[in-house]
Amino acid sequence: MTRQYALYIFDFDGTLGDSKHFIVKTMQDTCRELNMDLPTEDACAATIGLPLEKCFAVACHIDDDTADHCAAVYRDIFRRNNRPDSVPPFPGVIDTLRTLHEHGRLIALASSRCHESLQGFAEEYGITDWLCALIGADDVAHAKPDAEPVNVILQATGCKPEDTLVIGDTRFDILMGRNAGAHTCGVTYGNGSCEELEEAGAEQIIDQFDKLI
Repeated sequence: MTRQYALYIFDFDGTLGDSKHFIVKTMQDTCRELNMDLPTEDACAATIGLPLEKCFAVACHIDDDTADHCAAVYRDIFRRNNRPDSVPPFPGVIDTLRTLHEHGRLIALASSRCHESLQGFAEEYGITDWLCALIGADDVAHAKPDAEPVNVILQATGCKPEDTLVIGDTRFDILMGRNAGAHTCGVTYGNGSCEELEEAGAEQIIDQFDKLI
């Protein structure tokens, strides 16, 4: 990638952290605990990138109140089962983020995780000192694919959309970036397909994280 941007806004799940297996297992464990029909792995994985309540609503075809309850149980199971090695960073993530930081680029996270969970992973990865902003789904009124998470970061940093690159593995990330008027880059090693990212309008698509620099 030749162009350098002032601000890089990253998704977490499927972009920085290899969390697919852990998320799918926790969703299915939640359904087992609540004696609900079990969604398939593919059905669970297809919702990654949405707010947690929406994941259950879509994957399990349930109403909003039931989805809210599922999300609460999920968070409890997730906290119970999470270990330092449960969600490892993808290859090249830490070194690439370090390089961007050392070159004076601003780095932010915009995730559908809650702020507390996202903060915990940032601390586990040792990247908190490199971040200018960290936005979880509970930090905004409208989560991705709405533009609000990006807009909040732009306002906080004073950066312009045209100087910003949003990086993610699903269409929700790409649409969030496009809705904010920012540039977008899809990654193919996460939860979304290359075709999905292209259809969402990703300007660039990379197959490994270190190709950002």
